[in-house]
Amino acid sequence: MKAIEFQSTLTQEGQIALPPEFSGEVPAGEQLRVVVMWDALDDPWRLAGRERFEAAYGPEDAVYQELLDDAAPR
Repeated sequence: MKAIEFQSTLTQEGQIALPPEFSGEVPAGEQLRVVVMWDALDDPWRLAGRERFEAAYGPEDAVYQELLDDAAPR
């Protein structure tokens, strides 16, 4: 199986445009498997997972982030 990845938008007619640079790579009439992903910042599962992950860290752990933020490029 071959795969390409690109960004596109959904039209008002419910179609996803294939960028011209990829149109020659996909043979006409070929069966396709489509995965549609988008940023869903309000996804309850994502929010719950992030809250659970962040719950393991306390205020004392912020020192490591401060070290990263203060690091000067060399």
